[in-house]
Amino acid sequence: MCNFNKQNEDTKALIHLFMTKSAEAVGGVNYLLALIEAMKAKKPNPLMFAGRQIASENTIIKWNKVVFQDKVTLLEEILLSHKSSENPDFNILTSKSDKKRKAIVNMVKALAPVEFTVTPQNHKDGTGFNFKVFEKIEDDYVKINPIFVAMFFCSAEFTKKALKYEMV
Repeated sequence: MCNFNKQNEDTKALIHLFMTKSAEAVGGVNYLLALIEAMKAKKPNPLMFAGRQIASENTIIKWNKVVFQDKVTLLEEILLSHKSSENPDFNILTSKSDKKRKAIVNMVKALAPVEFTVTPQNHKDGTGFNFKVFEKIEDDYVKINPIFVAMFFCSAEFTKKALKYEMV
């Protein structure tokens, strides 16, 4: 998931467009990258930060619910199992184990209402943007939002490649 070069052209284009528009909405590429670097500095994972917000010099990201360690660990396991996946549309509910599937369903229920809001510190820099953890939730299909993955789990290098990508 976090290898930009292995994504298909449609996903590369989607991530490029979203990241480009996101950068414009917060004041520019450097502001967005500075926010991602500030997020990476939070250990063990910024999602578990009790303050539910992280700020860089020019940008701030806020979310409406603390995410607990067990949910983050499960998300990391899912992403690790699809690390080199060239298919960004993978269904996270495909686990063969009933116990694992139940844990994933519980995680989806817990994280579905979480919404992230990214805004510039100076309102003159832009209007900001929002995103959620999951792009699609249906009975037997759940797709993780690639933007969420890029912001919280991929390196800043991934975002740089997405921003530099030239659509065909």
